Amino acid sequence: MIRLFGITLLSVVLILGLSACGKSGNSGDKVLRVGAETTFPPFEYQEQGSSEYTGFDMDLIRAIAKELGLSVEIKSMQFDGLIPALQAGNIDAIISAVTITDERKAKVDFSDPYYNSGLAIVVPRDNTAVKSFKDLEGKKLAVQIGTTSASEAKKIKNAVVREFNSTSDAYLELKAGGADAVINDLPVSQDFLNKGGNAYAKLVGEILNSEQYGIAVKKDNADLLKKINAGLAALRKNGEYDKLYVKWFGTKP
Repeated sequence: MIRLFGITLLSVVLILGLSACGKSGNSGDKVLRVGAETTFPPFEYQEQGSSEYTGFDMDLIRAIAKELGLSVEIKSMQFDGLIPALQAGNIDAIISAVTITDERKAKVDFSDPYYNSGLAIVVPRDNTAVKSFKDLEGKKLAVQIGTTSASEAKKIKNAVVREFNSTSDAYLELKAGGADAVINDLPVSQDFLNKGGNAYAKLVGEILNSEQYGIAVKKDNADLLKKINAGLAALRKNGEYDKLYVKWFGTKP
């Protein structure tokens, strides 16, 4: 009986130990579960034929995790499901070109900003009527659901706004003639055009807003937030952040 009790006790200890390693985002854990909407190049996407997620955000979060002695598990989901998943504890952090806004800060805590962006307009190549955001009044607009692009589009007078789960779907709507314009983050629009989109679309007008992206964590998870900020600061100091920036955007930050 003593021997059986010892075996049972050892089994419990092993199970508890494995369970602790499977969790993440807390002090001493080894895996950081990160949520992202993975159809948003050049920040997060999959190369054709690859099962790996790549992009600036993906490289950055892996580099931060390496600084912290953690590995990263990427969980792909729709953009508007990211914050609910974080609040439910299904993931530990979000990195998905998420703009820091007051509305979002009421729901999650953000890291120090890691990228400056803005919103841009993409229209068909033969479109000469749209030259600015003011010209979008009364037009059919395609945007990604849950984004600042969607929020800004809804402010445009008499605009008909269609929301899609991914930016690629929004661009397809433009190509099919179902939209007069797509509003999206500037670097994503540039990436789309550089990878073939300029065959039928073009960038027009001024850049709207000055937006900053941040890494989101669950409210009051001060320990993880402190670690992420420390990792980001270390990458800026040792030059790794600049290297990743040049790799993905072709210029220094």
